[in-house]
Amino acid sequence: MGRALPFLIVLVATLIALIDCLSSEREDIRGLPRPVWFLAILLLPIVGPVAWFFAGRPASLEQRAGVLAGGRSRRRVTAPDDDPEFLRGIDTTQSRNDAELLRRWEEDLKRRDDDPGA
Repeated sequence: MGRALPFLIVLVATLIALIDCLSSEREDIRGLPRPVWFLAILLLPIVGPVAWFFAGRPASLEQRAGVLAGGRSRRRVTAPDDDPEFLRGIDTTQSRNDAELLRRWEEDLKRRDDDPGA
């Protein structure tokens, strides 16, 4: 088992690097095109994965900020409650109607509480 451990470590690192390379967005990959990174990871067992993780993998800060090379930014997908356009399009009249209905129910309950014979 001791002799197989370095081989397993290299195999796992290679598989993780290949999966990460193939699942990364094309425009986020740094340095080389995806096919070149794929071949480098596959053909250079130790150097390829290490190079991918340090030089080819999308930088997490760039990825979070949505900034592409050259300073351009791309539109990021946002949750509906964070999207101002979506929030502007919500029908607010329904919430007003709900508030009015709730107010009427409360008045009806107060009347029933005040009238002991009901």
